[in-house]
Amino acid sequence: MPPSNSIEQFRSVLRKSKNIVAIAGAGLSSASGIPTFRGAGGLWRSHDAMSLATPQAFSKNPSRVWQFYHYRREMASKATPNAAHLALAILSLPEHLKVVAPEASFTLVTQNVDGLSAKAFRQACPSREPDLYEMHGHLFDTLCTVCGDRERNIGSPICPSLAGTEEMVGRELEIPLNDLPRCRHCAGLLRPGVVWFDEIPHHLKEIGQAVDNADLALVVGTSSTVYPAAGYAYDVAQHGGTVVVFNIQHTPGDEDAHFLFLGPCEKTLPHVLLGTDVPD
Repeated sequence: MPPSNSIEQFRSVLRKSKNIVAIAGAGLSSASGIPTFRGAGGLWRSHDAMSLATPQAFSKNPSRVWQFYHYRREMASKATPNAAHLALAILSLPEHLKVVAPEASFTLVTQNVDGLSAKAFRQACPSREPDLYEMHGHLFDTLCTVCGDRERNIGSPICPSLAGTEEMVGRELEIPLNDLPRCRHCAGLLRPGVVWFDEIPHHLKEIGQAVDNADLALVVGTSSTVYPAAGYAYDVAQHGGTVVVFNIQHTPGDEDAHFLFLGPCEKTLPHVLLGTDVPD
């Protein structure tokens, strides 16, 4: 049976839910101007962007990888949460959640590293810590390849040699190793503190518990191809939960969906979840 697109039926399921988990991907942030680096838009300066998100790529060419992540840091630093981020943030507020799902808890698991979901949560409720797991880390975190120190660095640029490289089109610099970001504790080479392919995501125990307890999964803006996140909706469906997909187009994850709302997330999420539009 194909998934339903009935908003009325979905809201009835939402109202009866006890444990809601939202699983967000790159499509959540696309309306904020953050490139998804998927499909036809998956190139950065002729390089497959996904191939740069590996430990092997950094070991082979740290200058190229740092220029790629500097570009992403600059994009993220200028971006603001869109209506889809804000809709999820508003849903998480106890005073709103008790209206649409009186007995439910809400947890957001994001694969995104741009920090926009956290910004939206702070915007919606500055005094409350959200139930939010950034499973692939954060663009503004760094990790020392020598001493292992991890810290947040919002510097723009993070080091002088990267200044202006985000504006280059069709070419890149060969930045000497000593001029790339360095650890303030041991002077070791820093790498972006995100989770790359072949690395273990953060918060897997907590996320696994949220998924195991969930009776409603909201799958938002994800291609459902990167594991383990791609399997979470399936897990919820397997233990009897309801899966709701919000996406710009059909994806492999649709086969697990009970409800499917196609269209830009910044339009569908506020309308379906809140019954209104959320200003950008």
